Amino acid sequence: MDFVQKQLSNLLIKVLSGEVRTLYKNSTHTYEQLVKCIRPGDVLLVEGHQRFSMAVKYLTQSNWSHSALYVGNEELIEADLELGVQKIPLRSYEKFHTRICRPVELSEEDLKNVLDYAHGRLGHDYDLKNIIDLARYLFPAPPVPDKWKRSFLELGSGDPTKVICSSMIAEAFQSIRYPILPLVKRSGKKVRFFKRKHHTLFTPADFDRSPYFQIVKPTVEDGFDYHNITWETLTEQSPFGQMGKD
Repeated sequence: MDFVQKQLSNLLIKVLSGEVRTLYKNSTHTYEQLVKCIRPGDVLLVEGHQRFSMAVKYLTQSNWSHSALYVGNEELIEADLELGVQKIPLRSYEKFHTRICRPVELSEEDLKNVLDYAHGRLGHDYDLKNIIDLARYLFPAPPVPDKWKRSFLELGSGDPTKVICSSMIAEAFQSIRYPILPLVKRSGKKVRFFKRKHHTLFTPADFDRSPYFQIVKPTVEDGFDYHNITWETLTEQSPFGQMGKD
């Protein structure tokens, strides 16, 4: 049975890894701007180009299909579909549309604990059950109602040695009790209790939506001034730029 599952997994990985066209395929900043801006502990969200990415973006109603944790020295730790949890160069996503999500006011000790937690997951496998569940979206099917899309991402085998990209990072932050999108319960007018969600329920887009992570844009942080933009001069005004002549 394990052999059959492995063969099925390899087949699905090959199909899911195929590239498709996306609207924002290129980066909106230079690699030099990204390196200058990003800090250890930042979560880098990525708009992927694969079929797998399309399923994640559809279910989360967002641009973001992948997440990785920046650990310094121009390196990221991520959970890869085929290779599992690994360390890769930041430059791997040089040409991708990305977004930096930064946890606010982490102490040096807590930052170290987050990074140590991620390093401790190196070598863990990607969750096979997650692959099989997402494979459903390769085939024609009735649209999933919005209210059910979130529940379709409640994936995972429950095996602590098998992870998906966002669950690994969520676990790292939950290990220091840093909130992402906790369930909030109210008691009276002012008292609020935070309840942690299971780490397998987090998606890359949750770091973007979280009120506890700052969105950092390298182009803006690099001292953007719109007065310095050189605009192309159009000889003929049209919604499509300069028009050709017959």
